[in-house]
Amino acid sequence: MAGKVIIAGMGPGDPAQVPPAVLAALPGVDKIYLRTARHPAVAALKERGLQWESFDSYYEQAGDFEELYRRIVATLLGEARDKELAYVVPGHPLVAERSVTMLLEAAPGAGVDTRVIPAMSCLDALYATLHLDPTRGLTVTDALTFTLDGLDPGLGLILTQVYNQRIASDTKLTLMGLYPDEYPVTVVRGAGLAGEERVATVPLYAIDRLPWIDHLTSIYLPPYPEGRDRTLAGLKAIMARLRGEGGCPWDREQTHQSLKRYLIEESYEVLEAIDIGDMHKLCEELGDLLLQVVFHARLAEENGDFTLADCLEAICAKMRRRHPHVFATAILNTAGEVLARWDQIKAAEKKSNGEGEPSVLSVPRGLPALMKALKVQEQAARVGFDWSDVTGVWAKVEEELEELKEAVAGEERREQAAEVGDVLFALVNLARWLGVEPEAALQATVAKFMQRFQYIERKARQKGLDIKGLSLAEMDALWEEAKKIPGR
Repeated sequence: MAGKVIIAGMGPGDPAQVPPAVLAALPGVDKIYLRTARHPAVAALKERGLQWESFDSYYEQAGDFEELYRRIVATLLGEARDKELAYVVPGHPLVAERSVTMLLEAAPGAGVDTRVIPAMSCLDALYATLHLDPTRGLTVTDALTFTLDGLDPGLGLILTQVYNQRIASDTKLTLMGLYPDEYPVTVVRGAGLAGEERVATVPLYAIDRLPWIDHLTSIYLPPYPEGRDRTLAGLKAIMARLRGEGGCPWDREQTHQSLKRYLIEESYEVLEAIDIGDMHKLCEELGDLLLQVVFHARLAEENGDFTLADCLEAICAKMRRRHPHVFATAILNTAGEVLARWDQIKAAEKKSNGEGEPSVLSVPRGLPALMKALKVQEQAARVGFDWSDVTGVWAKVEEELEELKEAVAGEERREQAAEVGDVLFALVNLARWLGVEPEAALQATVAKFMQRFQYIERKARQKGLDIKGLSLAEMDALWEEAKKIPGR
């Protein structure tokens, strides 16, 4: 016969709350397993003279909870091949019971049938103790797997399975990434257990100092709307308010076209922060750039075009699709192989989207000229259109300089402009071969020129002169002084 596991819940703790259906089913099975015998509701099983084995010893042997649950599931499925077992857990079997989830997923493949007998969960008892209505908005999660990712602090938060002070400490440190250290947290041990329930509201920083935390402990944090300012949802809400009725007149007038200049300006301010190595400024400027993304997404949403969620979904899908060596089975060992595969995937995407046979060269029209030159050279080089060594690159630079000299001697303005462009393009190619970012290099040179020229201006003012009153020789002398100053 096929094996079977009855998965039953004992309720939150009170022996009187163990469901009659559970007590009726247990005597008929071949063997009873308890995830843990350290639970008050086990008294109801003792009263009926039932015999069982517990997995408490596994807790001491397993390296972590995931390993613990795997061992429990393996034991149950191994023994249930030709028997009917009962696996009894605290609370409701499908609430905060990772071992049950794993068992239900693995049982069909092992040829084992399952049946779940529900019970009152620890959450039901917590709602009563805390006077909470979960339908008004609440996040419930397991302290053992908790992260801040995607959390909405504007909702109340319950963390179950705060087994001990170590887990409480780890949870505290995670929560402090969003909530203030002094934020009030209600710690509940043994919710609904008459005479054993303990409730204390303490500052977040102190939750791991309570000596009575054990396997029956959960914690509750009330809504923290101010914390939404640290989430994408918070920025979306602000933008919706600015664009909404009674919002900001300037924000309400903006369009995709009118915002183009700000998107460019904010991007360059991010680059400036990176160049000067100012992390505080970089943090601020990335926020300004993110605002532009949210602004454009809000305009699109209002027009029924797309939403910010659509943008996020699209980029997540693209990243997975273009990194088959990470999210699939492809093997790419070098950065060069990754870039080549990226271009192949990108070309295939364009073709499938009906954009025709794609070109190897693909750059945004609005990209600055130096950056555009570098990008097309990189793309051409990936398919082998490149010099074999830097000697050829140097020769090309010298060739273009000679052609520029000839064009200047001929006094044909259009020819001169074309040759200047050729020289710049050749110099970008040389920079690529030298591993120098041409845009950044030119930006640094411009900044250096400005610093030295402003030194001349200051020296002129100190003499009571306008810079226009200095001779070229005097300016050259001051320029040489400026060059000797460290960092200039």
